[in-house]
Amino acid sequence: MTAQNKSIVNLKSSEKVALFLENNNLHKKDFAEMIGVTLSYVYNLIDNAIPFSTRSTTLERIATVMDIEPEEFDEYKIPQEPILIDESIDFLKEKLQEKKLSTVQFLKAFPRKKRLEIVDILRGATPIPLDWKELTLIAQILDIKKEDIYPFWESRLRSLMQAAGVNMQANAGLINTMFDCAREYIES
Repeated sequence: MTAQNKSIVNLKSSEKVALFLENNNLHKKDFAEMIGVTLSYVYNLIDNAIPFSTRSTTLERIATVMDIEPEEFDEYKIPQEPILIDESIDFLKEKLQEKKLSTVQFLKAFPRKKRLEIVDILRGATPIPLDWKELTLIAQILDIKKEDIYPFWESRLRSLMQAAGVNMQANAGLINTMFDCAREYIES
């Protein structure tokens, strides 16, 4: 949690969001896109025109963008859906901290339509992209070399292949050759 966000812990949820938007000079429209809701919903949330969300997905997205834990919202209940926290997501978060980027700064580096997906990756609801071009866009924004992000991509692809029923041991020669070619491709 950043020092700037520590002062908002004891406020009502709607006040926390309003103060965060003001402190970060973040337009409500941008915030709405980042958390996957409409602009009118954000206005109503901040103005207390509607009860603050109790939907875990929405609260987790709000918390992710604000760089706080979802438990800081009184309305948050621990979700029943599993949260995917793996090495690749931890790696991305570490790189964010190393670059001293807030989540908002990081999200603004992406096209608007991509921001919600990135929020879902950071909150552990979606794995890193399997699409190499998309993954390298994330790496480029965080100044990560292709060689450093590649092992996470390979691990994800191996997991998907195994989950799809590929016998990894019986096909080891083919699979290893495929990944050797992929490594050569990214290193060229």
